[in-house]
Formats: sequence, C-alpha cells, structure tokens
Amino acid sequence: MIYIDPPLWPAHGTYFSHLVSDSSLEELHAFADAAGIPRRAFDRDHYDVPQQRHADLVAAGATPVDGATLVRALIAGGLRIPARERAASLVHPLRRRWDSLVPGAEDLGAELLNRWGEPHRHYHDRRHLLQVLEALHRLGCSDRPVLLAAWFHDAVYDGVPGADEDASAVLAEELLPPAGIPAAESAEAARLVRLTAAHDPAPDDERGKMLCDADLAVLGRAPADYDRYAADVRREYRHVEDPAFAAGRRRVLEALLAREGGLYRTRRAEDLWGTAARANLARELASLARSSSPAGTSSVSGAGRG
Repeated sequence: MIYIDPPLWPAHGTYFSHLVSDSSLEELHAFADAAGIPRRAFDRDHYDVPQQRHADLVAAGATPVDGATLVRALIAGGLRIPARERAASLVHPLRRRWDSLVPGAEDLGAELLNRWGEPHRHYHDRRHLLQVLEALHRLGCSDRPVLLAAWFHDAVYDGVPGADEDASAVLAEELLPPAGIPAAESAEAARLVRLTAAHDPAPDDERGKMLCDADLAVLGRAPADYDRYAADVRREYRHVEDPAFAAGRRRVLEALLAREGGLYRTRRAEDLWGTAARANLARELASLARSSSPAGTSSVSGAGRG
C-alpha cells in the first residue's frame, strides 16, 4: 500500500509530504512513475512531494496518514533506513577508524569527515566511505596505503569525473606528509586514488585491484540496497533532466558490464559480489529502457561512477 503524510516539511518556498510504500520500493517507484513524480525526488526510502500534489496523489490511490503512522508502515515493511545507513550518524565510528589508522592526526581526520559530509553529496558521502572501508576488510586488506586511498578517493567531489579523482589525489599529496605519512606511502595513496577514475588497474597491481573492487562493491549489494544507491546517484545529478541522465547512466552501466577482464579484478570480490552485481546492472538497464524516452547525447558521462 502507498501512504502519504501531510505537507508539513518546509523547503524551497513550499511544504512537502513524504510518499512511501509498506511493501516494496518497486511498488513505490511504479506509483511515482505513474503519477509523473521524477526519480530525483526519491530519498532512499521515500519521495518528497510538494503540497500542491497531495490531493491528486490521494486521488490516485495514496492513503493519507499522519507522520507517525507513515514511519510505522515503513518499519513494518522493512524499508525504513536505519540510523547506521544515514551519513550524519557515522562521524564517531569513522573517526575511531581514522585515529587507529593515523594516530595523532585528528585535525586531518576531521577535515576529511567534513568533506565527506558536504550537503551536495547523496551517494558519495560518509556511508560510501564506510562501505568502501568495510569492503576492503572483507577482501582481507589491511595495507595502510590502500586504506589511506579509500579515505581520500572522493575527498573532493564536484561531480566531474576524472577531475575529482585527480583533485583528491593532489589533496592526499598535500595533506598526508604533514600528518607524518612517509613520502613514498603518500605518493602511493595518491596513485591509488587516481585509479578510481577508471577502475582499471594493471593485472599485477594488487593494491589497485583491491581499492577499485571495494569502490564497486555497492554494485553487488541486495536489490533494495542497490536501488537506493542508484536513487542517491540520481539525486547527485538532479540538475540533469531525466532523458539526458538516463542516456548517460546507460552508457556507464553498459561499460561496466563490458569491462575487459571482468567487473571485479580480484577473485574474492568476484565471489562476493560478481553475480549480484551483474544482475543489478542488467535490472537497472532494463528499468531505464522502460522508463526513458528517446534522448540525444548526454554530458553525464560519469553518472554513477563508484
């Protein structure tokens, strides 16, 4: 069932309601698509809809409820995003990881956490940082240059593929030596950061393969988690119209599926995430084919990079 609460949340000169499903994100997206609500209005477990849409969404079948009832419906359906999955709640656990990795560099850790918490980030935020660090742990990686590269790999994020990775690498080169990291280790971390622009490490680059596979681990998550990732990427490109975004996103997904040497470069990552990742990518491509209208060329060449 689809639920909508009263328009009580102020933003952009109006008030917004939340639109949710108590059973599946597929049901929610189907209802929103039929109602003409753009995917960029989706926020992980709900759509934000302006007050002028409230009455017609109720007429279309959404059940009006108060906010508490709406939250209970989300929880009962298993779709509520837990606190651990919300970026703002991750400062303290991430700070503990940083302090263990680089003791005595608290100021640098705070700067990095502030960068990862910038308000324009919806996917490339602290949740993504933690997911990459956890993926590296699952891959058996405790190599400090790789972990440092994970902390820096999206430290600069302006939505410009290639330029963001290079700026993040430069930041590592500038900030790691004053924090006591030896020059060779700092340079190696920066080199690894630059690899995440294309996720195409050399066959004998074990560190590069670990980092790139961890950065793409999100592709192999459960379908509902993958759908939230895709929706968060869409929000980062919300300034791009739907047809143009869909064209750019299709190119990214098709390139991932066609990667020479496979989607993941380590056997462990392939075993952990490969099958699910290919299924998720194929499913999103099918969804884009159904929902998008013909479009010309798009400049969204990096839509959805890791």
